Amino acid sequence: MSKNKTVRRFADNEAVAKVYNLKGSPRRLNLVAQMIRGLPVQPALSHLRLSKRRAAHDVRKALQSAIANAENNHQLDVDRLYVAEATVGRAFVMKRFHARARGRGARVEKFWSHLRLVVREQNQQKENA
Repeated sequence: MSKNKTVRRFADNEAVAKVYNLKGSPRRLNLVAQMIRGLPVQPALSHLRLSKRRAAHDVRKALQSAIANAENNHQLDVDRLYVAEATVGRAFVMKRFHARARGRGARVEKFWSHLRLVVREQNQQKENA
């Protein structure tokens, strides 16, 4: 008596990489994710390598993980991969207080984010057209 096999949530030509609890606001991380949406993976990696934003390093590591998942786990062709989805979600928020004048305190919020990248292999028909 074993459990039933779980159904794969993604198509056969897709691979996913998820990164939880990245330091930084989802708003800033989304600017970097927006930069690579829809791009082939090689230009996306070069964009992230040349970007000056701090979050670009974390997004690049996640993209490399998604490429490795596609190649090793799903036997997809790396040369035909592109970034199909790059979604950013809000994680927890640490609340701190900063001392201000006259005995007051100001609230400081430190945001954290989640990142999910989906790479997809292009169809032959799309490539030839």
